[in-house]
Amino acid sequence: MIRTLYRSGKGSFTVDVPVTHWRAALRDEGGVFWVDFCGEPPAKLEPLMRGVFHFHPLAIDDALLESHVPKIDNWGDHVYVVMQGIVFNAERVDLETRELDVFLGRNFMVTHHAETVEFVDRLWSNCLADQRRLERGADFLLYDLLDLLVTTYMPVVDAIDDQIDQLEHETFNRPSQQTLNALFSMKRVALHMRRVIGPQREVLNRLARDEYPMIDAHDRIYYRDVYDQLVRLGDINESLRDLLSGALDTYLSVTSNRINEVMKVLTVLSALFMPLTVITGFFGMNFTTIPFERPWLLVVAFVAMVAVPFGMLWAFRRRGWM
Repeated sequence: MIRTLYRSGKGSFTVDVPVTHWRAALRDEGGVFWVDFCGEPPAKLEPLMRGVFHFHPLAIDDALLESHVPKIDNWGDHVYVVMQGIVFNAERVDLETRELDVFLGRNFMVTHHAETVEFVDRLWSNCLADQRRLERGADFLLYDLLDLLVTTYMPVVDAIDDQIDQLEHETFNRPSQQTLNALFSMKRVALHMRRVIGPQREVLNRLARDEYPMIDAHDRIYYRDVYDQLVRLGDINESLRDLLSGALDTYLSVTSNRINEVMKVLTVLSALFMPLTVITGFFGMNFTTIPFERPWLLVVAFVAMVAVPFGMLWAFRRRGWM
């Protein structure tokens, strides 16, 4: 899918500009031209990127043929930015990324993504509903896009936090092997998020501090705001990792305590039945003559077999062993 938005320097607004008019839109220095490529094959997009926009060949290869962590490359008349959105799957306990390639020039922005990206569609709808979003230039349009990208991280963070709370509840009540597997999966999710947030924070830091000819100096403060949000997300991610480490330690402690309780019960049972073994072993296994010649010995043995375990149980409780 290829879609376009164009606001001319005279204020007119056009949707779905034909390819034959793209060069004219790019020559309009006072206008803003946004082209969005979604799921198109590289063989179709490369001639457009190379022949119409004159992007650097390495930037085209990076966008169409390779996957990258978030980064920014300055090619003089345009910058190439790689950003990543995230999607959390609670059922599989997995974090998926959505790569977004952005080319920014003085009066245009080109976005490329292999599959549908929710925050791109939201910004597109916002621009259709309010055309004034394009009045402040392509650099401010990129800010809007990055701001929406970071906004989508918060629901994912909340979902991960809820999942951790549920795992902590299971750890204290009914820990199982599935609980342990889920804890390790969540640690991988938190680590994956850290690998995404860290490089993106560096990208926003460069956009906010470095000088690029296509970014107005007065608009850098807006990129600084997005950078601050990513810093907070990084801190939250570290807190989530600490919670997961604490939950894992709690799981190991609870499991160890349960094993200790089981061993204590088994030890008490063994200790209680040990006197019975001694008594029956002392009299032997043959009771054919005792009941008839000395019946009181049978009564003494029976009373001892009942009284000794209860006496030991009372002694264990008195010493606090149970």
